[in-house]
Amino acid sequence: MGSTGILKNSTMICAPLMGETVEQMVKEMKQAKAEGSHLLEIRLDHITNFHPHHHLPAILDNKPLPLIILYRPKWDGGLYEGDEHSRLQALRLAAELGADYIDFELKVASHLIRELKINYQSATKFIVSCHITGTTPSDEELANLAATMRATRADILKVVVNVTDITEIARIFHLLSHCQMPVIAYSVGERGLISQLLCPKFGGFLAYGSIEGHSIPGMPSLYSVKHTYKHDLMNSETKVFGLVSKPVSHSKGPILHNPTLRHENFNGVYVPLFVDNLKEFFSTYSGSDFPGFSVGIPYKEAVVEFCDEVHPLAESIGAVNTIIRRPCDGKLIGYNTDCEAAITSIEDALKGTLISGKLFVLVGAGGAGRALAFGAKSRGARILIFDIDFERAKSLASAVLGEARTFEQVINFRPEKGAILANATPLGMHPYTDQRIPVDQETLGDYELVFDAVYTPRKTRLLKEAEAAGAITVSGVEMFLRQAVSQFNLFTGQQGISSISYLFNHLKLYGTGLLRLGVKVR
Repeated sequence: MGSTGILKNSTMICAPLMGETVEQMVKEMKQAKAEGSHLLEIRLDHITNFHPHHHLPAILDNKPLPLIILYRPKWDGGLYEGDEHSRLQALRLAAELGADYIDFELKVASHLIRELKINYQSATKFIVSCHITGTTPSDEELANLAATMRATRADILKVVVNVTDITEIARIFHLLSHCQMPVIAYSVGERGLISQLLCPKFGGFLAYGSIEGHSIPGMPSLYSVKHTYKHDLMNSETKVFGLVSKPVSHSKGPILHNPTLRHENFNGVYVPLFVDNLKEFFSTYSGSDFPGFSVGIPYKEAVVEFCDEVHPLAESIGAVNTIIRRPCDGKLIGYNTDCEAAITSIEDALKGTLISGKLFVLVGAGGAGRALAFGAKSRGARILIFDIDFERAKSLASAVLGEARTFEQVINFRPEKGAILANATPLGMHPYTDQRIPVDQETLGDYELVFDAVYTPRKTRLLKEAEAAGAITVSGVEMFLRQAVSQFNLFTGQQGISSISYLFNHLKLYGTGLLRLGVKVR
């Protein structure tokens, strides 16, 4: 903690506002307060025809919360292209009018802050910011940068980067947890999302959240920060779980796992993890603070080689969707909770009709496809596999004593009556909801049941058309929920009925609202 009296670990939530008029700014300020923001960041450079002496008093007089005033020039990533002297005069005026916080770029901060602290004996706090383009600096370089920024007599430091890999965010976390004064530090972009979501764990001064209707790439919404991730409940002891995937924004895992962790009084948080390189990721986030991971597209098969041990079922399938860090030795143990989840969701929908002996038509031989194939094999089904990678289809068919065909053949395939069709490809996943596997629409009615592993949206185009043709349909939500129950118990070491019951009740409560509520990752 610095000499400003600001508690380092009392992370606040700030909404950045970029209204083009003062009237719009005032409206957005009220909206942000209603959505749970603690602070408001006002981007003066976004106001059209901004007049400091007219507009600043109007903004400050109508503030419902403390304000951070920014007037970002184009040379530092903002919109202001005018005279530099005029820009700085506007910021001086903000100090004179008693703004709560003023953000200065490092390039101009030193002499300005000294001048303002001498001339205006107010409670205004000064933020010195540095926006870094290119490679994220090392821990040592960031520490040196922080020392330079602190020398300007700043009250709060702000460092913004644009990571190209999620592993670079570890340096941001190191800065947050080791700096001896309040720090705002984060990365923009989708790969930087966890720098906002995990900010309270590492002691950041504030994290950002966008207001409804004004999404910002790589920034969570205020709603998700307040309700899904519950920033106010995080601390340095919070355990981090998450989905390792690429892409990851479609995941609904956070809105299931996070309420369940809280219901079980487990100090943990579940976040989306946009991972490009598995080896670098597991090497970087190797401590006990990261005790478990879900694994999604496209890594369920590739991740097996990074596990120290693999559960026999997952090993036979050749795909892992859950990884646990064993507490006693830190080794990564791989499991597959998809297999039983998928096949039992199909069995329950058939209401007593056995899968044994039925033709099981599987499209997709990746991680989810392998889980479905081995589940169908365990029930005695006859398996036919289509995949865009014919060699992969043949390999899986050999493992489950089935038959493989090329993906192109699926459009002309005519199934026997009463067969089961399962899609294990991403076709139809949000935002590409107009897509589906190229099964001939006229044949959909020949299937007794059609299953789609895609769960966003809940009812895909494939399921809508299959339902219209008279087939029983099973959404990927069913598989998603069932595997999440097993996954949750592995994460927490619990086998209690309470967590299972709560997870099911949580889904029943929201129903199709699971997609309406969403993670709201922005």
